[in-house]
Amino acid sequence: MDTYVIGHKNPDTDSVASAIAAAKLMGHKPAVFGAVNRETAFVLEKLGIPAPEALASIAGKKVFLVDHNENTQMADGWETAEIIGVLDHHKINFSSAAPVFFHAETLGSTSTIIAKTYMELIKRDAKIAGLLLAGILSDTVIFKSPTTAEEDKTIAGELAKIAGIEDAVKFGVEIKTAGADIAGRSVGDIVHADFKDFDMNGKKVGVGQIELPDITVLKNMEPEIVACLAEKKGEGYELAMLAVTDIMAEGSKLLFAGDPEVIKKAFGVTPEGSGAYVPGLISRKKQIIPPLEGIYRQ
Repeated sequence: MDTYVIGHKNPDTDSVASAIAAAKLMGHKPAVFGAVNRETAFVLEKLGIPAPEALASIAGKKVFLVDHNENTQMADGWETAEIIGVLDHHKINFSSAAPVFFHAETLGSTSTIIAKTYMELIKRDAKIAGLLLAGILSDTVIFKSPTTAEEDKTIAGELAKIAGIEDAVKFGVEIKTAGADIAGRSVGDIVHADFKDFDMNGKKVGVGQIELPDITVLKNMEPEIVACLAEKKGEGYELAMLAVTDIMAEGSKLLFAGDPEVIKKAFGVTPEGSGAYVPGLISRKKQIIPPLEGIYRQ
């Protein structure tokens, strides 16, 4: 039986890069659940790498998980999949009836973990080096995210040399610019493109994120975005939120459907209607999810 390496639902660049690289380095097959986003499509086209096979379900399949470990973020059919391993950089919320390989580190991206583990092999593959560099630059928001570790920067420098990329930061700006192109995108696509589900003390919370060089381009769409989030809330969410992150100003406008007191208590800001700007907030993993979990544990 083939083993598939797959990232989380609504895959981002780090998730897809990790799946492709780990699959090649471990001798498995890469896969995705859901279409790749514009940012990732740009990276794959620039490097000349085909997109992974899209799976409608992982039921009954042997899988290796990358860039996630919570079942709320796993591909459909995970209940009957044979999970043989995990590579991740998020908090651990995983259980298994059988022993599995599990490798997690507090680094800025899963791509960093894969690169440091297989660096000797990667030195012979410039495309994989470029792909993992893209994953690091994307997930660390070009090293601006508070999740960034010095090791992310060091590994990125090594990968850039292997890939023949002279200016990693410039490459990162190109990647983020491609992902920030909202021309022709629907409100639903903007909300769902990087939307993750979380179980917070038995309550279903959904948090999406879009990173832009200038968040004012979405100003006129905010009412429609909030309406879309309200529809999500009607699907059983305690809170549905989209973090519109300004990567230049280094802050985020939180648009939400749910109790405004939760936003006020979690982030120390008073919402205006269904929105609140939080300066310095960039990372969903480190700056959004932990304070929300703290509120819902009370």
